[in-house]
Amino acid sequence: MQIDLRPVHDSDLPVFYRQMTDPEARRMAAFTPPDPADRSQFEDHWKRVRSGALVRTVLTDGDVVGHAAVYGEPGEREVTYWVDRSHWGRGIATAALRALLAEVPERPLYARAAADNAGSLRVLEKCGFRVTAHASGFADARGEEIPEVVLRLEA
Repeated sequence: MQIDLRPVHDSDLPVFYRQMTDPEARRMAAFTPPDPADRSQFEDHWKRVRSGALVRTVLTDGDVVGHAAVYGEPGEREVTYWVDRSHWGRGIATAALRALLAEVPERPLYARAAADNAGSLRVLEKCGFRVTAHASGFADARGEEIPEVVLRLEA
């Protein structure tokens, strides 16, 4: 299986929209936009993301399977990623995040994940992130405040 990153193309956005509206994936990600069906909110979000973050499309054997990004202010930059649920558990998120981290030499970098999202926490730890704090935040996808884990990558 070949995993690659490339800049986001306009043609990727319908795939990202479909992925974001998957109820099971949204529940696992937890911290998502409030209304997954609001296409204009989705479009506005991606316009902002593409102008202010390093964002890449994740390809597996040439097919769009997700995205990965680094965003935020220097010294506080965070990573985020999303892989289509049909591809979970195959090492794609780990390979994509490693490739993204190779593009971004800046450290430290941070990440956050729902405390019960074991798969995402495993990906982050495999890529060198270490837990630095526990917090809570309102998870729109779950409609409630949930525990989250804050992680940091030093080198």
